[in-house]
This record gives sequence, C-alpha cells and structure tokens, in this order.
Amino acid sequence: MDTRKARQHEHVGAEIEAFAHWFAKPDPSAGHFLTVTLFAEAADSARVARDMTAVFLRSAGADAMVDDARLIVSELVGNVVNHVVPEPALAQPGGSRRMDVSFKLWPKWLFIGVTDEDSTPPLLPLGDVFSPGLMGELSEVVLPDNGRGLMIVQRLASAVWWTPEEGGGKTVWCRMDVGQGAEVDSLC
Repeated sequence: MDTRKARQHEHVGAEIEAFAHWFAKPDPSAGHFLTVTLFAEAADSARVARDMTAVFLRSAGADAMVDDARLIVSELVGNVVNHVVPEPALAQPGGSRRMDVSFKLWPKWLFIGVTDEDSTPPLLPLGDVFSPGLMGELSEVVLPDNGRGLMIVQRLASAVWWTPEEGGGKTVWCRMDVGQGAEVDSLC
C-alpha cells in the first residue's frame, strides 16, 4: 500500500474511533467536562465564553489548544448572538435567549458544543467558496458576506456538525484532535 493510501486509512480509522468514542459515552472519570449557560443579550457573553474556554483547558493541562478553542467558541457564540431566533415554545416574552457552551475533553479529543433555542440548521460551508488563487489584494471582494465564522471553525476543528435538540433548538458541535505535542497532562 502506498503512503497516501496508508494515510487515508489512518484518517478514516481515527474518524471512526472518535465517532465511536463520542457515541459510546465513555467513562466520565477519564475526561474533563464543563457546561456554561450564558444569555445572548448579555453584553459580555462572548468574552465570558472565551475566558471559560481558557480556564477549562488550562486547568485540564491542554494549554496548546487554548487559542484555537477560544476562537472557535467566540465564533459559535457570536452566531447565537447575531442570528438565533428562538422557537416559540422556548421563548419567554421579554426573556433572554439562552445558550449552553459545553466542553468534553478526553486524552485524544476536545468536543465543543454550543446549544441554542433555534431549530434552524446552521449553514455549514461545503469547502472553499473561492479559489486560493483569487486571494490577492481583493480578498474582501471574494469573501462571502456571511458564513465566515463557520468557515473559520471548520478550518480550526477536525470535524464540525450539528444535532437537533429534543424539545427544540440545536447544538453545533466541533471536535479538535489533541495533537501529538499537545498532550493533556492530567489525563495521560
């Protein structure tokens, strides 16, 4: 088997292992977990989410992932603040829009989820929207007017997906692979 096919097989094997790990619900004593509830109308919700991301990852010994994870959380929380319209069954008259930011960290993966009260699926970009050759001095012209946040998330994360919630709403998930040099100290 040539090197390229071997890498493809390794990649597929890693994806299957992460998928199985996520859905098999492993022993919680082997990982670190945190969920933070925020409100979209709070002026500092994005800052609080970024700060909690850093505190959570540093306390788990995953310092190398902090910057990328903070940017991902910032983009996902920003999407809730700017775009979410709650389902009528979940909305409270005069109430704030609730979001939950969840972290699940195991030795190989960090899962980040942002749950909101809107059941509308996110528009996940399906790859490059422009040719890299067009990225000269006119980059603002070729970039889309919206959807850049999820494009950033897709670039930084190993996988991005969403799941509907039973009572309405959805969760946008992403998975970051803990790199070889970025071991999670307290889990390994």
